Amino acid sequence: MDDAAADLQTGVIDYYTGRVRKHGSTPLGVDWTCVLSQELRFVQLLKVCDFARPFALNDVGCGYGALVGYLGRRHAEAEIDYLGVDLAAEMIRRARRLWRRRPRTAFATGDARHRPADYSVASGIFNVKLDQPRARWERYVARTLDDLRAASREGFAVNFMRACPAAAGGGDVDDGPLYRTAPDRWIDHCERAHGASVTLLDDYGQPEFTLLVRPGGACRR
Repeated sequence: MDDAAADLQTGVIDYYTGRVRKHGSTPLGVDWTCVLSQELRFVQLLKVCDFARPFALNDVGCGYGALVGYLGRRHAEAEIDYLGVDLAAEMIRRARRLWRRRPRTAFATGDARHRPADYSVASGIFNVKLDQPRARWERYVARTLDDLRAASREGFAVNFMRACPAAAGGGDVDDGPLYRTAPDRWIDHCERAHGASVTLLDDYGQPEFTLLVRPGGACRR
C-alpha cells in the first residue's frame, strides 16, 4: 500500500475506533442507526451468496461482527467459513471477544486483500470519507473494488449512499465528510475493469443502493 492510501485509512481507523469506544458493540458503534436498518443491508448483500452449498465468506469492514449473529439466526443450517476483516484493531478485538465460541469464524485486522474466498461482502465501508477530496476517495474506492473482485471467486456485494441532486447545474453535491454517488459510476467500473455481471438493488427503502458483482458479462437489473 502506498503512503497516500495508508494515510487515508488512518483517518478511517480513527473515526470508527472513536465510534465503537463511544457506543460499544452496537449498530451506532459502526455508524448505523438501529438493528433493523443494519440487518436490512445484510439481506441485500447476502443475495450474492448461494446458501445451498458450503462457501467461504469474507466480511470486509466487519466491525464487531454483527453479520455473524445475523447468519446464525437466519442461515443457521448454512456451512460458512467466515472471516471478518476490519481496518480498526479495536473492532477486531471486540469481535473476537463476542464470537470466540462460534465455529468456523475468525477475525483479522486488514482490508479487502486479506484472503481469497468464494464471496465477499462490504457494508458501509465507503460512506465516510471525512476530509478527503472526492477524487482521492474515489481512487481508493476503485482500488478496494478491484481488491474485492480479486479475492472473491464467485462474486462480491457492496453498498453505497445514493447521490443527492445538486441544487443547480446537475451532477452530485459534495456532502462533506460523507460520500454519496450514483449507481452508474461504479457499475461501469465493475463492468469495465472486471468484466463482471452487476445487479443493482435500489428498492429496499433506504437512500442507498447495493451492487452484486459476479464474474461474467455485463447484465444490469
